[in-house]
Amino acid sequence: MFSLNDIPTSPAALFTAYASFSASMMLMRSMANELIPTELRNYLTSALRFLFTPLSSDLTLLIDETTGMIRNQVFDAAEVYLRTKISPNTERLRISKTPRQKALTVAIDKGEEIIDTFQNISIKWRFVCTEPDKNSHHSRETRNFEVTFNKKFKDKILDSYLPYVLARANAVREEEKVVKLYNRECPYDDDQGGGMWGSVNLEHPATFETLAMEPELKMAIIGDLDRFVRRREFYKKVGKAWKRGFLLYGPPGTGKSSLIAAMANYLKFDIYDLELTSIYSNSDLRRVLLSTTNRSILVIEDIDCSVEMQNRNSEEQFEASNRLTLSGLLNFIDGLWSSCGDERVIVFTTNNKDRLDPALLRPGRMDVHINMSYCTSNGFRILAANYLGVGGNHHRLSGEIESLIESMEVTPAEIAEELMKSDDVDFALEGLVEFLKRKKVEMNEKKMLEENNKSEVDHQETLAEEAAAAQTQKAKKHKIEDNDVRRIMRNNTR
Repeated sequence: MFSLNDIPTSPAALFTAYASFSASMMLMRSMANELIPTELRNYLTSALRFLFTPLSSDLTLLIDETTGMIRNQVFDAAEVYLRTKISPNTERLRISKTPRQKALTVAIDKGEEIIDTFQNISIKWRFVCTEPDKNSHHSRETRNFEVTFNKKFKDKILDSYLPYVLARANAVREEEKVVKLYNRECPYDDDQGGGMWGSVNLEHPATFETLAMEPELKMAIIGDLDRFVRRREFYKKVGKAWKRGFLLYGPPGTGKSSLIAAMANYLKFDIYDLELTSIYSNSDLRRVLLSTTNRSILVIEDIDCSVEMQNRNSEEQFEASNRLTLSGLLNFIDGLWSSCGDERVIVFTTNNKDRLDPALLRPGRMDVHINMSYCTSNGFRILAANYLGVGGNHHRLSGEIESLIESMEVTPAEIAEELMKSDDVDFALEGLVEFLKRKKVEMNEKKMLEENNKSEVDHQETLAEEAAAAQTQKAKKHKIEDNDVRRIMRNNTR
C-alpha cells in the first residue's frame, strides 16, 4: 500500500524520480508518434485542448491583405484608419515616404496592438505578419489584421464599426490626397488609362481666398460646388449624369486658370487638361475621355479656337473621314456617353463667348457661366494683401488706385505683375499708380484714335454717299433730258 514514506525526499532521489518520469514520457511520446497517425494525433491534441481550455467570450476577425489576387479594401482601409489611432504606448512603428508624398507615412509594425473604442465597445487590433514557408510555393509573407472583441457585439462590429472604418479611411485619404494634373504630353503613368495620360503633382497654390474676385461671386461658386458633390442621390433620382459644366469667359489675364486650380484644390479633384488639337476623330475623343477617372475636373481651354470643328448643319460631308466634330463633343458632354463616369466637373474657357456655337451654351452642357472680368477695387485689396501683406484700403494711395482701377480696364494679372516688383509697400504701390496712369493715358489715346478713325471713316462714307446721290441725281436729270429730246423728235417727225 502506498504511503507518504514512499515519496523520496532527498534532492538526489527527487532528481532520479524526475529523470525516470521524463524518460517514460519521452518513450511514450516516441511510441505514440510511431503508432498513431499524424491526423489522429492533431485531432486528439485539439480535442484535449478544447476540453481543458475554458470557453472564451471573445471573437477574432481576420482581415487578410488580399483575397485571391485582389487587394482587400478592408485591409487597406484598416491601414489608413489605424494611423489615426496610434498611441504613445505603441513601441514599434513603420515609417515610409514615396516621391509624391509631402509627409511621412506612419504605421504600426508587425505584432503591435492598438485598442480602439466604438460606442463603448473595446476593440483590439493586432497586425500579424507570417513568414513564408520554405517548403511552400508561396514566396512572400502573408499579412493580416486580427480584430478581437466580445462575441455579443458581432453584429454591431460588422454592420456599424467596419463600415465606419471604411468611411473614415476614405476621409483621411481625401485629406492627404495630392491633387494631380494630367496631360497627354506628360510622361505616362502605368495606372492611368493604359498610357493615355501622364501626370505631375498640381503645385498651383491658388485658393478661393487668394483669388482676386468679387466675394459674392466666390461664395456663389463655392456654394454651387458644395451642392454638386453632395447631390449624388438627387442626380440618380432625376435620371441625370452626375456632372457639372462651367464656362469661364473673359479677356486674357483675368484669372481663369487660377480659378480652375482653386476649384481643384478645394474639391481635391485631379485635373485632366485636354487639348482638342491633339484629338483627330470622335472615336479618339471617346477613347481619351473614357480613360479619365471619377472625381476629376476635365478642362478644355480656348474652346472657340482650340480646334476647327464643323457646325452640325454641315457635318455630314465630314463624317466619312471620321473627323472630330461638334456633335461628337456634345455627345460626350450631354449625350449617352456623358453617363460614363460620376462626380465630374467639366470646365470650358474662352476669351470670346460670342464665337461659341449656341449648342454648347445651353444648360446641361455649360450649366454655369462665369464672367472673368477686369480687376475691381475688391480684387485690388485681395492682391495687395496677397503680394504685400497689407490691406489695400489701409494705405494712403488706396483711394487713388481704386479710383483709377474703376475708371479703366486692367486685368488682375497686370496689377499682380506690378505688385511683384518690390517688397517695399510704398515703392510697389507708387509704381502701380504710375503704371495705371500710363495705361489710362494710352487707353484714352487709343480711344481718341479709334474715334478719329471712326469719324474719318464716317466722313468718307458720307462723302461717298453724297457723291453717289449726286451721281444718281445727275443720271436722273440726263434721263429726263433724253426723254424730252426723244419726244420733240417724235413730234417733228409727225
